[in-house]
Amino acid sequence: MLKLITIEENSRVPKYQQIIDSIIHNISRDKLVMDQKIPSINMLSEEFNLSRDTVEKAYSILKERKIITSIRGKGFYISRTKLISKVNILFLVNKLSSYKLRTYNHFIDSIGANSHTDLHIYHCDETLFLNLIEKNKRAYDYFIIMPHFKTEDSKHISLPEKVLKTIEKIPNEKLIILDNIKENIHDSLIQIYQDFENDIYSALNEGVNKIKNYKKIILVYPEKAIYPYPRRILHGFRKFCVEHNLDFEILDKIYDDMILIKGDLFITIEESDLVNLVKQVREDEFKLGKDIGVISYNDTPLKELLGITVISTDFKVMGETAAEMILNKTKGKVKVPFNFIDRESL
Repeated sequence: MLKLITIEENSRVPKYQQIIDSIIHNISRDKLVMDQKIPSINMLSEEFNLSRDTVEKAYSILKERKIITSIRGKGFYISRTKLISKVNILFLVNKLSSYKLRTYNHFIDSIGANSHTDLHIYHCDETLFLNLIEKNKRAYDYFIIMPHFKTEDSKHISLPEKVLKTIEKIPNEKLIILDNIKENIHDSLIQIYQDFENDIYSALNEGVNKIKNYKKIILVYPEKAIYPYPRRILHGFRKFCVEHNLDFEILDKIYDDMILIKGDLFITIEESDLVNLVKQVREDEFKLGKDIGVISYNDTPLKELLGITVISTDFKVMGETAAEMILNKTKGKVKVPFNFIDRESL
């Protein structure tokens, strides 16, 4: 068994990582099988003249990945014999919406078979997020994080102080910040992001000639959403309306029995508000697009089918770019395209 472990004295790869790589390599080649006993920490440290701490660190990481298990009084055994990926990835998402799932699926399609990705949802909860990082901080090769959190009064915050300090402890080469970034975070890592303020501003400018046909522009921005939205969306919307001298209003939601007036244009963020609005437009016998305009955030196949105009991040590009940068070992910031897609509802 000891012959299966390879330690290169002159390698720049840490010796604990060489132990991990040796065991995973031999599992993939069927030289180590389920329930096979592996050398004890003392045996391995003596054979290769390594400190106990080095071997313990390797075994601890292998246990966290559920590759080996320990039985008290008996030793360590192989507990997982399916092909172990060379790249293990933890994908942390604040909520499981259709478009976040789309990003994840495109990432999985692009990263290839030589990887294993675990998806965890932390529901914008700082404590849950910190616990997930602490529990898994040594078990993965890459950490993909979509940083969206909420304050005690349910306001959006990108990176609370504790979260920022925790993220900064993750080695730059292992960290990918997706969807949302903060300017003061270090640059020597992968960041693939939306620019919430300038995205809505630029997208609405693409459709400004049609938007100006409406008498009033109403943004439905959910102030008390379970999963709050960046307030930079509000800043970009106000900037657009003021610049073009447009009458505008910001509502918390689409209310039941909403007072609709011909010439209104609504911009909705949440799907429930879009559904409620379209239902009331039909009940009041207004013509969608002509009498009442609708623009929705984030495209879906159903919105395309129904002819709903959208302003939307290209989530396909977001997922694919993250995978490509990991595979190519490149670093840096990438701004994801944000599109105005004109359909019948405008």
